[in-house]
Amino acid sequence: MNMAITDGLTLMPPVFANGLEVWANGDGTPGSTTLDGVPTAAFVPADADFAGCLEIVKLNATEQIRYMGETPYRPGMYLRVTARVKAMSGNLPNVRIAAWAGDASLTHVAGLVETGPSVALAQYGEVVEVSAIIGSGQRGGVDMVWGTAPAYAHIGLDLTGPDGGVVRIDDLRVEDVTVAYLAQMLGAVDVRDYGAVGDGVADDSAAFAAADAAAQAQGGEVLISAGRYRLESNVSLASPARFVGTVEMPASARLTLTQNFNLPAYADAFGDETEGFRRALQALFNFADHDALDMGGRNVDLTAPIDVHAVVGTRDSSAIRRVIRNGSFYLRDSAEWADTVVTSQASYSASDPKRLSNVADIANVPVGALVTGAGVGREVYVTSKNVGAATLELSAELHDAVGTQSYTFRRFKYALDFSGFSDVSRVVLADLEFQCNSLGSAVMLPPAGLIFHVRDCFFSNMKDRGITSTGRGCQGMLVDRCQFLSREQQLPVSVRETIAINVNANDTKIRDNRAVRFRHFVVSGGAGHIYAGNHWFQDDHEPDGIRTAGLVLTNTNVKMLINGNYIDNSFIEWTNEHDAAPEHSNEYSFGGLTIVGNIFTAIDVAPWFSWLVVKPYGAGHYIHGLNVTGNTFKSLNGSINRVEKVDDTLAALDMGRCRNLRFEGNLFTAIDQVTVNPVTVQMDQATDAKTWVVEFDGYLPFDGRARNVENIVMEGEIRNAAGDGVYAYPFVRVERGTDGDAVEVVWPEPVHGRVHITGRVDAPN
Repeated sequence: MNMAITDGLTLMPPVFANGLEVWANGDGTPGSTTLDGVPTAAFVPADADFAGCLEIVKLNATEQIRYMGETPYRPGMYLRVTARVKAMSGNLPNVRIAAWAGDASLTHVAGLVETGPSVALAQYGEVVEVSAIIGSGQRGGVDMVWGTAPAYAHIGLDLTGPDGGVVRIDDLRVEDVTVAYLAQMLGAVDVRDYGAVGDGVADDSAAFAAADAAAQAQGGEVLISAGRYRLESNVSLASPARFVGTVEMPASARLTLTQNFNLPAYADAFGDETEGFRRALQALFNFADHDALDMGGRNVDLTAPIDVHAVVGTRDSSAIRRVIRNGSFYLRDSAEWADTVVTSQASYSASDPKRLSNVADIANVPVGALVTGAGVGREVYVTSKNVGAATLELSAELHDAVGTQSYTFRRFKYALDFSGFSDVSRVVLADLEFQCNSLGSAVMLPPAGLIFHVRDCFFSNMKDRGITSTGRGCQGMLVDRCQFLSREQQLPVSVRETIAINVNANDTKIRDNRAVRFRHFVVSGGAGHIYAGNHWFQDDHEPDGIRTAGLVLTNTNVKMLINGNYIDNSFIEWTNEHDAAPEHSNEYSFGGLTIVGNIFTAIDVAPWFSWLVVKPYGAGHYIHGLNVTGNTFKSLNGSINRVEKVDDTLAALDMGRCRNLRFEGNLFTAIDQVTVNPVTVQMDQATDAKTWVVEFDGYLPFDGRARNVENIVMEGEIRNAAGDGVYAYPFVRVERGTDGDAVEVVWPEPVHGRVHITGRVDAPN
């Protein structure tokens, strides 16, 4: 007896050999006449076909035989009642399974079908088997549909038709056949019922397709029962799928689960989260019905990088929105995470500024490798290579590398690596955690594409990088509300090497992120970026410690907004290190930068620390468009000299060409020299002089030259030696003094008094 539902319940009635007192010649309810002692009924101990059996003479129109015990019945249960019968003599009757339905209060449940199909006995001595199924649902093969009201049954059989015949009946059998209806009850179509073998060898692809078609017709699901199913070709299941068994497929074949497209389903399908993720990713980029892969909060262990292009396998580009969300990646120790490092000789020419030529051993230089060498700026990567021509294409120009030298190419390994594509746009990584465990990096972008979006993600303990762009795949990139945690938090700033993000292209939005103790938060090439609401900090525990740049700008005219950030123990460094001709020529110089409404903080730093550092890599540059307004600058555990400076290690700024520089409305705490432009200073001349020299005393940005005077206001009367008021207006001479940071106010005659003079470091127009 199958006990799928009825485990613990007694279904089988006693055999006739145990006595006929529990068998009724009626409906089986208490008070029914039993067969014990009825002269027309007797137990036959030795029948040739039945061994012990009941013999009865049919005398009534419907001769009822019922077990007086209560056979349990439950909703969802399906019971098959079977009897073997043969006619011995007299008229030949009909026979059918029958039962009486009672509820929990021992009351008959009226209105139900309580008889099964009738079978005619055609000849004497022929054994005929009759059966009927009692169940709660209207399903195929169910003869008596009882619903949920009954609690028990008095089971048995009826003899109908002509009277006077003698019939022998074998012991009744009651079986739980619920399992036969489980698929229907659960709306499932088993792939094995459509020819699937599940031995891991035979190709079950056709069986899966047939089961899916059947499930669609029935409105149910596909059940992949226990087994290992080999699928040699693409399989797409349009019905929901439930995996008890697992599948295996060649790398070129795809499994598409259209109704339960999520990582838990793929993990069940392939028996492993990692392989399940690969297969789900493959389907995501090759199927149009779904734009998002929900990881269902699952963790995926990675012992090697995921080459997304290789996993997808069928395309080199994608322009349709694709989302990976709600899960985590945990990097496990493996040799697969080791950097690939190649050192080769190559030549560089400023006339072809993003190419290395005559590259030795080029076949071994990996695409996506970081390039280092003399004259190479930060975050320059190999975008592509031409082995036949021995050339490498670079993500940025080199500032001082003309000629032939040895370069080092270091290829970091990434949890998700999109670099194998030619062009990918509109990929979204959302609500993910990358637990890199100091083994590998997190995400490498494709070499080209638009609007790669990373939001609400956690990047922890990357060995080298968080998000890397090796080309133009960062165009329009969005990074929102992410946290970046360095593996180097306990190291002094001076020895840190990790970088959270780099950018080569234009128009990115980096917003509301938090980055902790990297060498740099972002190395930012291109232009048109917005950095808003971020908090990055790069302190250590060294007294009078040095600090590195949190945000590095590598181009001159950046057209950029830096707004509402918390810039903590780091600074903004503005360079032109990605310029093959770093000396100024017929081009825009440093400009287009707005720094407004930020919080700048430093703790226990050297006094020469500054929050805004301009570092020209070639001579002749100047500032032509800089707005620093509404910021708060505060130094703790010691003061600093000033908030801005020029790093003239390689070249100085030409402050005599500065224009359109606004530096005002800022707040300063523990800053020795406040910076303002335009700035108004008070001049008190106690002795009579025709020429007054007004010193701006370092107020001007970058210790620049006093190039313009906007206004002179006399406070009180200006008097001559005789004490008479002088009402003539003076003229000025600008850029006076050794450093050009003073102006001369020239009167018609020697005078004394007080003036307020407003000077500028720039030409405003």
